Amino acid sequence: MTIATSVSIGKKPDPVTLSDLAASKVAQLLAHEEGESLVLRVAVRPGGCSGYSYEMFFDTEVADDDVVRTFGEVKVVVDQTSAELMTGSTLDYSDGLNDAGFHITNPNATRTCGCGSSFS
Repeated sequence: MTIATSVSIGKKPDPVTLSDLAASKVAQLLAHEEGESLVLRVAVRPGGCSGYSYEMFFDTEVADDDVVRTFGEVKVVVDQTSAELMTGSTLDYSDGLNDAGFHITNPNATRTCGCGSSFS
């Protein structure tokens, strides 16, 4: 897995890094969207069987205190609370027969559920 190069804005820590494959897939998905300029928002929300769950969606708004990173053509935005829980994480993408889709590897997670969508 290769990691896409990010361009840092500000001096906030990198909450999540995109692999080249993930950055390419997100760019491909963004190309199909019409209208306003969109960013990929990655967040952590309370809930899930292990305590927290990940959330990813395209967003049009960026708050002043959001952490913003650019990977190729893709801007990734993470709110401050989520950034603290995700620092050092990697977002990857797989299109194989098993475990297809986006996956987050979070070094801060002490426990994850079987489906991989929640952690504590």
